Amino acid sequence: MSQEMSPPPPHPAAHGADGLAERRRAVPPNVDLVKGVWRENPVLIQLLGLCPTLAVTNSVANSVVMGIATFFVLVGSSLLVSTFRRRIPNEVRIATYILIIATFVTIAEFALQALVPGIYKALGPFVALIVVNCIILGRQEAFAGRNPVGRSVLDAVGMGAGFMIALLIMGSVREILGSGTFLGVSLFGPRYEPWVIMVLPPGGFFTLAFVLLTISWWKRRQPALAKAAEPRGLVVAERAA
Repeated sequence: MSQEMSPPPPHPAAHGADGLAERRRAVPPNVDLVKGVWRENPVLIQLLGLCPTLAVTNSVANSVVMGIATFFVLVGSSLLVSTFRRRIPNEVRIATYILIIATFVTIAEFALQALVPGIYKALGPFVALIVVNCIILGRQEAFAGRNPVGRSVLDAVGMGAGFMIALLIMGSVREILGSGTFLGVSLFGPRYEPWVIMVLPPGGFFTLAFVLLTISWWKRRQPALAKAAEPRGLVVAERAA
């Protein structure tokens, strides 16, 4: 007696690949753009790129220039890596990523030398060290090398903006307290006694610790605020009913 043969079950790997592709298509573009600014901020949440964050944020001008240079390198390298991701052999992908990143770092270095030579000199070797910034290489390996160009550029813009925001926060706090100025403009007058330690290397650690403590306190407070808002919502709903 012949038996009807049921079709074989789908291969787990194929099913996983289809599910991953569906999840990628389901992610709206604004999520890729916004996640790097807050939810996955490379400095304040992931604690990446702390070397330039601590070293160059003794003034707002240095922070802004370093943030712009890193933003340019991140977006440009993500664009190229995503464009040629199917043509880069897996065995040499890391070396290829570093070569692409180094190309954009060289462009950024020459541009800063020509446009803002004073700030370029103050930043010292940290512009060249963007090549080994774990934020940039990590985004190429984890995202740009696996996603289409549009999503990769949005991810790079969001991560770059998040890095710039973190540097700007650090630089603002350190310059205001350590020099009494903002972008070189005096804020408190000649009688202000600067906190010199804030523009020295220990000031970077103190500022980062304070910022991270504030973020942690805010996250811990959110559930309490949500619970406190629930009774008000119920009262409003009952009155409306």
